[in-house]
Amino acid sequence: MTPFGFTPDDGDEENGKPEDLNAMMRQMQEQIQKQFEQLGINPAGFVNPLAAFTQGGQEALPPTVVRDTAKKFVQAQGSQPIGTKDVTVVDNAFEIADLWLNEATVFPATTGNTSHRSVSRLDWVDETLKGWQATMEPLATGLTAAISTLLDEAMAQQAHDPENGEAMAGPMGTIAGLLRTFIGSLIATQLGQAIGSISATATGAHDVGLPLLDPARPLLIPENIEKWSADLEIPKTEVYLFHALREAAIARLFEHNPWIVAYIRSAIVDYGRGIHIDMEAIQRQAEDAMQNFDPSQLNPESGENSFTIALNNGIFTPEETPAQRAALSKLETALALVDGWADEVTALAAGDRLPALTQLREMYRRQRATNAPSQQLFKTLLGLEVTPKLAREASAFWQKVRESKDIAARDQIWSGILPSAEELLEPEKFLTSTQVPDDLSGLL
Repeated sequence: MTPFGFTPDDGDEENGKPEDLNAMMRQMQEQIQKQFEQLGINPAGFVNPLAAFTQGGQEALPPTVVRDTAKKFVQAQGSQPIGTKDVTVVDNAFEIADLWLNEATVFPATTGNTSHRSVSRLDWVDETLKGWQATMEPLATGLTAAISTLLDEAMAQQAHDPENGEAMAGPMGTIAGLLRTFIGSLIATQLGQAIGSISATATGAHDVGLPLLDPARPLLIPENIEKWSADLEIPKTEVYLFHALREAAIARLFEHNPWIVAYIRSAIVDYGRGIHIDMEAIQRQAEDAMQNFDPSQLNPESGENSFTIALNNGIFTPEETPAQRAALSKLETALALVDGWADEVTALAAGDRLPALTQLREMYRRQRATNAPSQQLFKTLLGLEVTPKLAREASAFWQKVRESKDIAARDQIWSGILPSAEELLEPEKFLTSTQVPDDLSGLL
């Protein structure tokens, strides 16, 4: 295949410019689509790059690409259908879990659909896709906006350059149109791969600590729970009860505290809004990548092509700002608080009714520390590493609050100011700082 560049076969030889920009853009689209097809991805979510010049409504994160990529990964790993036994086991586990949780939290059971609470891996993708889309779309929007701003500035500067402006207008316009639309497909593909990978290990809809269902409701994936407990000499009844407790607890938390959903997503919005791209890297690497791009030339070892390699070498590497670091800290702490609260509530609800509770909790923590695709997703897309240490500190924080106060006081914290990462280590100090004194006259 001819290397992918800016010179179509039927260009205007005298001026060195394409005679038909539409034809060139169609050629680019066809070659990009072939690249997707070679990777086994449905290219339906990719739109004509020319649309970036005339339309402002294209999706920042094409859901078709996310869904098709995720499902391809699930199908490659396999997805067992749900049987009657699975439904019975999961329903029984949730019925018991809800009774126990009523004693361990003030948040009542969820009111969402309970007709199907056991799902396959493929079902899990369908159920959570909208949640993933809503949660991660701000990142794609932020990247697209950053790229658009820089490219608009570059094109404006070149337009006022009497020597090079006209000559560079075509190439820079092509880069702008391609990147504005292709960036969404790149992130969508990466997100789809992450969702597909997570589907092989997730035990429910909420064990990644994100609000993925609207309305929130508990789900379990029997196939993955069986895989999770394959080497454990623990009765399956206890295993399912443990996961049902965690899943139902987080579902209760999200349904009855909808602001937490907005809080988590706002952190990602803040991060995306603060994305800035290195303009010199754009100019240097984008033109080089586009001139030498050939979708047919895949690296046999990595499966990457020259364009992908160039992207990974820094075109879209954000310059992290203090505001972004604050957003990441806010998100990491919120996720740890959710995870730690679920651990504390699960332990309290189970009490001594699950003989293997200590072993199950340790197994869960160990697997989260060594094999957590959701953590890899955050590291790849946000540069965020949610450490197991912070989740353990959060669990201890919630336990200490309950022991010094009560269950209601512990859960009441979710309706006010959340503790920072530093305050997790000093729950008494945090409670004192948020307590409203009985006599407010001294504040006047």
